[in-house]
Amino acid sequence: MKAITQKDLNDPTSLVLEDVADPVPGEGEILVKVHTAGVNRGDLLQARGHYPPPPGASEIIGMECSGTVVANDTGEGPAVGSEVGCLLAGGGYAELVAVPVGQTAPLPEGLSLAETGSIIEVACTAWSNLGMAAGLRPGTAEGKKVLVHGGSGGVGSFAVQMLHALGCEVAVTAGSAEKLEYCRELGASKLINYREQDFAEELKGWADVILDIMGAKYLKGNIRALAPDGQLVIIGMQGGTKAEINLAPLLPKRLSIHGTTLRARPVEGKAEIVADAVENVWPLIADGSITHRVHETFPLAEAAQAHAALDSGEVTGKLALRVTD
Repeated sequence: MKAITQKDLNDPTSLVLEDVADPVPGEGEILVKVHTAGVNRGDLLQARGHYPPPPGASEIIGMECSGTVVANDTGEGPAVGSEVGCLLAGGGYAELVAVPVGQTAPLPEGLSLAETGSIIEVACTAWSNLGMAAGLRPGTAEGKKVLVHGGSGGVGSFAVQMLHALGCEVAVTAGSAEKLEYCRELGASKLINYREQDFAEELKGWADVILDIMGAKYLKGNIRALAPDGQLVIIGMQGGTKAEINLAPLLPKRLSIHGTTLRARPVEGKAEIVADAVENVWPLIADGSITHRVHETFPLAEAAQAHAALDSGEVTGKLALRVTD
């Protein structure tokens, strides 16, 4: 098959399309012919040598895709010929991928095969952290105040819409007036330009939940912005990994801090997340509460250009790679 390989591990731009061996499904895995692969910040980190795949996973970059099932000997899951979305530990930037059967999902009603290729990772990330970890589910989320850092990005775009549909009041941070207007259109009501405003000062004591992609840089401000019984959910470390924490505010305000990652979870845990997302989030896509925002789609051979575009900071929503027509 054709797949993207990194010719020089010290050069994250050295992504080329070449022939590699077809994947062989292991126990509990099916084989999918890839149609579209999503591009995520974790893919950029892997190319830089900072985010290796879990042991035993494909070394090929790519954490999500859509495609058609071409082999399934597991005795369960989608039949051969079915169109599916796939949550991957790796392998998406290729014509074929082996994926655990529990990490596949039917196409959300109303989305094409191409659109589904870049939605399942953000959907599972948003739902596992906000719906499952923070408890913002139908019937419990109404009226909750949630801050989403990076509201115009892939996860942010999805999370803002999901939270708005669940009845939350949503605040976002973003770096330009254009991105903040984009977030407002998605359902955010509090708009903070982090280049000009201090989010912690603007929101001190306001947020019931914060979804954070920055890590160390925002830790102190996040604690200040949390309301009593607030929850900080950290899913990224774009602002560094080490910070000093003042424990004094945590106890009287009864705050909790969660650190999570999706890729490194065990197969069983990811299967549970996919199933829960399909049950709770796919209906929000079907009724139009969540629309998928694809900024641009590149041919698979232009994976390096797609990475450069994501790294530029100019993207709103998701980027995708077209693998097959």
